Amino acid sequence: MTSTAAVLVQGAEYWLTAGAVVAVLFLAIGIDRIDLDARGAYAFRPLLIPAILLIWPLVLLRWLRLERDRVGWAARYKPPRASHLPVALILGTALAFAVISGLTIRQSWPADIVPEHLGEVGT
Repeated sequence: MTSTAAVLVQGAEYWLTAGAVVAVLFLAIGIDRIDLDARGAYAFRPLLIPAILLIWPLVLLRWLRLERDRVGWAARYKPPRASHLPVALILGTALAFAVISGLTIRQSWPADIVPEHLGEVGT
């Protein structure tokens, strides 16, 4: 019988292994095919590895979509940009809710405890 922690670690290992395969393929083959500005720019590619390891399904989906469609520059970036406003509104609302709830939820001080006055340092 395996523990929950062992199952989670094994799942994370599989996820990162798949992410490593996608990162190698995407950074070696795919990025040059879908982004003209990335051609010949090899110094920044290692910086993408941690993100690709974590969000490899999204990288694969976007890569396949851009390979299949072969659309112009403006149409390539329209879907991600279309979601910026709703996400900004949701995050702004969540932040305002967190701040307001943090200011309104206060702990009550016990009424029977008398505060002590601290003396000078060293006395």
